[in-house]
Parts: sequence; structure tokens; C-alpha cells
Amino acid sequence: RVEITNKNGERALQKRIGNYITIDFKKINNITVEKEQTLIEIFSKELKKIIDKHISNDDEILIVGLGNLYATPDSLGAKVVQNIEITRHIKIYLPEAINKNTRSVSAVTPGVLGTTGIETIEIVKGIVDNIKPKLIIAIDSLCSKNIERINKSIQISDTGIIPGGGVGNKQEELSEETLGIPVIGIGVPTVLDAATIVIDTLNVCNIEISQNEIINKMKLNNFNFVVTPKEIDSLIENITNVVSEGINSSL
Repeated sequence: RVEITNKNGERALQKRIGNYITIDFKKINNITVEKEQTLIEIFSKELKKIIDKHISNDDEILIVGLGNLYATPDSLGAKVVQNIEITRHIKIYLPEAINKNTRSVSAVTPGVLGTTGIETIEIVKGIVDNIKPKLIIAIDSLCSKNIERINKSIQISDTGIIPGGGVGNKQEELSEETLGIPVIGIGVPTVLDAATIVIDTLNVCNIEISQNEIINKMKLNNFNFVVTPKEIDSLIENITNVVSEGINSSL
């Protein structure tokens, strides 16, 4: 857990004021059912702590599943939304059928710019302006800077998220500054770029060369590759279960 509380912290860590949590675990398809349940409980507990810092128990939440459902490494956000317990319509149209203490939850998968022609921020802002939730939880796949973290960590922060930022396809951020309400970002590293693999390999072999030199040379030769594990289908399925169950539990 890292909490940045002032401008000095921002400058030192190159991150905004806010809370940052990373949960590390072994490869998700190699852990037991009991350990997976423990991971869900830990994730849910940490997420609930951050939610409670920003809103009360009866405030409405909007879940946003970022990414491309049809590209497996980038499908985490959209698949998580499919498993979220949606309650907003029940509270509106059948309030007698649901516990009065149940939180109002709605969700959306805005897709990607290449298939919709619409920036994610434009879709989400339109929804926020109309239904007026008090907080957003946005889920996305991340591009890791460390080969050891691929599908082995869940990252949580309350400073927002940038769709497509990990692979250089940056759009306008989803944050309190752009949407007017707190945005909790949940990310899981599912891919990494070729430069990261080269850097980590050279480090293992004790070959000294600057990271910037490697990155610049690869860019010069147009080696713009993004890599994901061969078992990504099962990894996404398992981590989707962990993230969706953890969110449902925290709400």
C-alpha cells in the first residue's frame, strides 16, 4: 500500500496524490481453490476500504469495463462487467423485491475507439451526466513493465485510469478531474512490450545496457510488439472470476 498525501510525494514518486494498492500472487491458474478464495477476500477488503473513503453505503456506483471483448488479453474489463450483480433497475422498478440496504449498481462496457468511433470519456461522461452516480469503478487490462507481474498482480488506485495508456494508445483519462466524481481504477497486467522482455533478459544475463538505449533502438527498427502468455485464455477466465467476485463482495 502506498499513500501519497502531498505535492512532495507527487514529485518524488511521479504519481498523483491518492491511494495505490498492489496485490501480488502466484500464477492464477496454479493456485488452489482455497487460495483463490483468500485472494478474492483480500482484494474485496482493500477495494471496500478505498470505496468507503469516498462515498457512503447507499451511494450509487457505476462500473466501467474498459478494453476490447474480442481481443483476449484486453477483454478483462468487459468480461468482469458480465459477472457484476447489477441492481439499479431493480431498485427503480421493483424496489419491494430487493433489500432496501442494497447499493444501486449499474455497469457499461464502452468498447474501444476503433470499433465505436467514440472516445471512452465521451460515453462515460454522458452516462455520468444522466444517471449521476457518486463513484466509478473502472477495470482494465494493463501493459506490465515487469515480466514477473504478468497475470500475477491486481492494482487498485483512486486516482483514475487512462484507457489504452499501457500500449501507447492513450485517450483522455477517466478521473475526478474529468468526470467530477471519484474514479477507482482496477488493473491487471496481461501483456508486456518486447522492450521489457529484452531488458529483463539482459538483466538476468548480467549484461549492462541502458533501458532507454534498448527502447530507442527497438522503436527505430519498428519493433512495436506486445506479447502475452500462450495460456492467456484460461488466465483471463480465472482473473475475471477473482475481480468480479471481489467487486460484488465489496459492494
